[in-house]
Amino acid sequence: MSYERLEHCPICGKEEFKNFLVVTDNSVSKESFVIVECENCTFKFTNPRPDVESIGSYYESEDYISHSNTKTGIINRAYHVVRSITTKQKVELINRYAPGKGSILDYGCGTGVFLTACRKDGWNVQGIEPNDKAREMAAASVGITIATNIAELANSKFNVITLWHVLEHIHTLNETISQLISHLTEDGVLIIAVPNADSHDAKEYKENWAAYDVPRHLYHFTQPTMKRFLKKHKMQLEEVLPMKFDAYYVSMLSEKHKEGKTKMISSVVNGFKSNSYAEKNGNDYSSLIFVAKRK
Repeated sequence: MSYERLEHCPICGKEEFKNFLVVTDNSVSKESFVIVECENCTFKFTNPRPDVESIGSYYESEDYISHSNTKTGIINRAYHVVRSITTKQKVELINRYAPGKGSILDYGCGTGVFLTACRKDGWNVQGIEPNDKAREMAAASVGITIATNIAELANSKFNVITLWHVLEHIHTLNETISQLISHLTEDGVLIIAVPNADSHDAKEYKENWAAYDVPRHLYHFTQPTMKRFLKKHKMQLEEVLPMKFDAYYVSMLSEKHKEGKTKMISSVVNGFKSNSYAEKNGNDYSSLIFVAKRK
């Protein structure tokens, strides 16, 4: 196993960090990882972290649902019910920004659920998925060849590019987002969904907050750091939208991390509290969708 340490903040480039939190990988390895915070821009990231060649072993779990579609256990069954609703909402969102439809790229498409819905809705679709098992499932579901990396796109342009809970996983953060932006049409839309480390459930569960998900989550965004990241890449933020179901799902997982078992009542109560807090405190929901266009 090889690890790497970042010497510069991925957003502002400064070198001064402070330890923010020590979090255990509850899903696979049971190792502890440090999350640091940049003293200049407050961006939080896992540091040190497994390198690109080593990170794959931390995804080797049947519980990693975006790669397996497992329905084992109450949490995963709940995930599937909610996913059918949120997939419809995602398609409605892209149709609002691109009513004429066109071409869409889903980066980190997992098993292809979202792309399948887009294709049925009349979109020309393409996906990128590095995980072999998930890519095979996506290809079978969507009915197209799924790419393994951006280089396979050649000179393709897309009206919409989406990253649904993917950006936080990418080692080459800045390089990848720059490459993706280069594949947008001039009026194209970039849609990024990430967990929000400023949410009420993040503050409630602290090191047990499931959305830290170390070491698979390399970065831990907030609204200010995402806005700074998009500005760095010359993207104009158009809208920030909540993912309200995530507060309940993340609370269910966090309760399991904290108590060793799923506590449904506590999960529902804390999910409700998180959403209620966000309504009164600047839209700081458990997860957020950022919609951006070129400046």
